[in-house]
Amino acid sequence: MAAIRKVVFPVAGLGTRMLPATKALPKEMLPVVDRPIIQYALEEAAAAGCEEFVLVTGRGKTLIEDHFDRAYELFDTLARKEKRADLEALEAAVPPPGGIVYTRQQQPLGLGHAVWCARHAIGREPFGVILVDDLIHAETPCMAQLAAAHARTGGNIVAVMEVPAEHTARYGVIRPGAADGRLVELRGVVEKPRPEEAPSRLAVIGRYVLMPEIFDQLARQERGAGGEIQLTDAMARLVGVQPFHGLRFEGRRFDCGDKQGYLEAIVALALERPDIAPAFRETLRRYT
Repeated sequence: MAAIRKVVFPVAGLGTRMLPATKALPKEMLPVVDRPIIQYALEEAAAAGCEEFVLVTGRGKTLIEDHFDRAYELFDTLARKEKRADLEALEAAVPPPGGIVYTRQQQPLGLGHAVWCARHAIGREPFGVILVDDLIHAETPCMAQLAAAHARTGGNIVAVMEVPAEHTARYGVIRPGAADGRLVELRGVVEKPRPEEAPSRLAVIGRYVLMPEIFDQLARQERGAGGEIQLTDAMARLVGVQPFHGLRFEGRRFDCGDKQGYLEAIVALALERPDIAPAFRETLRRYT
């Protein structure tokens, strides 16, 4: 079974849930402690053994490209001042030459359209998709968990988690089949169903391993919920054609596209940092 070498990061969205902070600043560049959200996503993919990162951007996103570039003046200044820790942190954030590719989603036509825009960079091999808004904190990176499941079962794998019934209209929700530990057979998927119409409470979270045939489905450019080209609809057409499973991933997911989730991510990750956790914990006590 082929390893997952390439990962798509759809980052063309406007970030309207985080306005006014995201009026000029890409939502993916909002910091969680001392790193932008998108850096956590790329580090997760790299830790899973992925080698090529395909960022599907839009207008106003050039700051992302600058972040993953080598800023000579800054690197040189830190080197001359012998600020080795800062220099090492910056070096770690820069992908190897040729490891990152940018392409544009020129119209806001949905997640499926964004993934389709990456088709030439991916080619005809299995690939990952990471939605940057979903920051998943786990001992084993979530993408690594999906890649391991893909090596075992072949076909398509999506990360799933149980959500409250009243929240099903926010997600793609799967119709589950037989379960095998954390793996569950996927027999169908519905985009944003109302609670009374949801086939389960297992929602698809922003991590996928997909077979290249998904591009053939997305090429149909069919509109779904919200008038957009939905990745969920294209996945549904592969159910029964290729192996398809959901993985109840291990780890904790934070919705950093939402103010509450973003603040929770900052608190949770700060409390795990030995360099700042003790002082930060004392600070929090003053507000409880």
